[in-house]
Amino acid sequence: MTQRASTDTSVDSGEAGAGRQEAVPYRPGGLTAAEVAERVARGEVNDVPVRSSRSAADIIRGNVFTRFNAIIGVLWVIMLVVAPIQDSLFGFVIVANTGIGIIQELRAKKTLDGLAVIGEAKPTVRRDGSAAEVSTSEIVLGDLIELGPGDKVVVDGVVAEADNLEIDESLLTGEADPVLKKPGDTVMSGSFVVAGGGAFTATKVGREAYAAQLAEEASRFTLVHSELRSGISTILKYVTWMMIPTAVALIVSQLVVKETAFKDSIARTVGGIVPMIPEGLVLLTSVAFAIGVIRLGRKQCLVQELPAIEGLARVDVVCLDKTGTLTEGGMDVTELRPLNGSDEAYVRKVLGAFGESEPRPNASLRAIIDAYPDSDDWRCTESLPFSSARKYSGAAFSEGDGQTSAWLLGAPDVLLPAGDPVLAETDDLNQQGLRVLLLARVGGDLDAPHVADGAKASALVVLEQRLRPDAADTLAYFADQNVDAKVISGDNAVSVGAVAAKLGLPGADQTVDARRLPDERDAMAKELEDGVVFGRVTPQQKRDMVGALQSRGHTVAMTGDGVNDVLALKDADIGVSMGTGSEATRAVAQIVLLNNSFATLPSVVAEGRRVIGNITRVATLFLTKTVYSVLLAVLVVATQVEYPFLPRHFTLVSTLTIGVPAFFLALAPNKERARPHFVRRVMRYAIPAGLISAATTFTTYMLARAHYTGPGALAAETSAATLTLFLVSMWVLAIIARPYTWWRIGLVAVMGGAFLLVLVVPYLQHFFALKLVGVTIPWTAVALAGVGAVLLELGWRWVGRRFPA
Repeated sequence: MTQRASTDTSVDSGEAGAGRQEAVPYRPGGLTAAEVAERVARGEVNDVPVRSSRSAADIIRGNVFTRFNAIIGVLWVIMLVVAPIQDSLFGFVIVANTGIGIIQELRAKKTLDGLAVIGEAKPTVRRDGSAAEVSTSEIVLGDLIELGPGDKVVVDGVVAEADNLEIDESLLTGEADPVLKKPGDTVMSGSFVVAGGGAFTATKVGREAYAAQLAEEASRFTLVHSELRSGISTILKYVTWMMIPTAVALIVSQLVVKETAFKDSIARTVGGIVPMIPEGLVLLTSVAFAIGVIRLGRKQCLVQELPAIEGLARVDVVCLDKTGTLTEGGMDVTELRPLNGSDEAYVRKVLGAFGESEPRPNASLRAIIDAYPDSDDWRCTESLPFSSARKYSGAAFSEGDGQTSAWLLGAPDVLLPAGDPVLAETDDLNQQGLRVLLLARVGGDLDAPHVADGAKASALVVLEQRLRPDAADTLAYFADQNVDAKVISGDNAVSVGAVAAKLGLPGADQTVDARRLPDERDAMAKELEDGVVFGRVTPQQKRDMVGALQSRGHTVAMTGDGVNDVLALKDADIGVSMGTGSEATRAVAQIVLLNNSFATLPSVVAEGRRVIGNITRVATLFLTKTVYSVLLAVLVVATQVEYPFLPRHFTLVSTLTIGVPAFFLALAPNKERARPHFVRRVMRYAIPAGLISAATTFTTYMLARAHYTGPGALAAETSAATLTLFLVSMWVLAIIARPYTWWRIGLVAVMGGAFLLVLVVPYLQHFFALKLVGVTIPWTAVALAGVGAVLLELGWRWVGRRFPA
């Protein structure tokens, strides 16, 4: 029965929102409208915003104030002073790229914030004697907040009412066992209800609720903590250390070259430093992620942590909870089988009364309520809420004739001893994919630890689950993508296997009863790798199973919608919750499917693969430029010659062979499965490509120096070297753009045509200081570029064989 605190008790709130000490009384009807208004006026409101994205200020700050933007900004100012505007174009490109990054991330923020509002759970608050749902931010100090299974405790408080209220505080304390709460006990934000119900009085709201701040911080949208971003950060760190000494040496070298004027030396020095910086790589990654969020948002998929897009693309094992994932939430009672001579009419009355004993019924009990109406003359005197750990619920009734009885409703193989003939009957039904509950009569107190011992079977309730129409196609997609699907459920393993078989899951006949799984992690991991369907899994086992798979190097995604899935969702690499799932599951999941469609998952996987695969491609372009820029600077310093390029030359080459193509390639479809070791996979191609590009370009430059003499020789030498560098860089682009499609071929062709236009239009020749002189050296430049292209092809193939990903 429900326990309540006496109405004249009060709870010390501590320091309230306005900084005052106040006693908050408990009244069954909750606060009045006047009291709520008074607390709002005093600022005693739960005003901590739970953001799903960074603030606009954080987005602008994160995109503008970067290490490389600072370096380029200084160089840009120098070039604006000492050189023509065309040598300062790189600065305008960075401004444009940064602006694009900010705009796209702001669009992603708008999408995320809108979806977060749609998916936000609203706690039930009792005011003026009636219960109503309110936004979390509208809760005030002293509110009486109702709790039920799956509800998250949104603010700190003290229990006022309790009906077998069990709260899981593992996300705060690490303690896995649920805690039975009684009136007067404290509850903390971030915990959640696993069984029973009740109500609590809010004693700390807003920023006073410290645990709420931790929960907000833990669930906040982030752009970090992904292999992709950490890999890029690692690359940039090494680039910085490599760039600094090279740049210093280049500055000294150019200033002491006698033939070069001071301003021209500065311009050429900057021209050597700027291309060493892969500044567009970070911005392009942000844009790719942001556009991914927008695309998924259109499919009603809320990405609460942005790297989840990447993470799900790396997943090789998906653990699926049957209920709510493979099957829809609703069920239908298809048959009632009385046992041991029980009267069917009497059993129907028991089931009808059972439905009224639980204020927040689960899907199974909801089906029973729909099938069997309540008997008005029966009264519930005691209830035992359903627990996924127990696998049954209970209720005691005072019958209309004055008799009393106590009943349990739950899993037959849990309530009955092994070998009971009724279990054979349930096995037959389970093999048909039907769910079976046992109604059993018991004697004694429902709170007794062994209440199920000696239970007398009275009836079997047969339920048919509604399969999700899109589940079969989704399972087929994962099988095609070599992602192992493991069905993990609290239901009977045979029944779950039958459902999975109907959906075409490979190996669905390989069912395992989780009660026989070994506790030792390695042994459990082996069983999990061999099996496909697991039944009678407890919430703690789900968590252990995720950890066991991870110990074998698997990247694990866990889907679920019930409170029993929370611990596993939290520990999985990627947690996926349904929009109609419990508030607790939505709070810990990285991805929430607001449309409750399991079929959305392939879209998320595809989006992650697009981001990772394409960023890996374009990162090779950016880092090839970094490698050849550093090597060219080293060669110039070693030979003590003028640096061959002005900033405008690198701006032209980089825009046509990296900047514009990378933008399109980063947003293109890509179904390649994500693979680990991002840094190694990028650098194994970027280093040889950069070496070949630098070698052929510098060779052309030195041959041109030997050929041209007199005034204007340096400009002719620069033009020849630029031609070789562009052609070799174009071949790198042509390799990266594979496999070819019509638009990829068109992209490469348009970039080549743009460079040709610069070479033939006099105004553009003058603007970019490019004019090929004579015939010998230009054709030599083309020939050397051809040699470089052959070497690139051979090197690409050799690296692929020698250093496979």
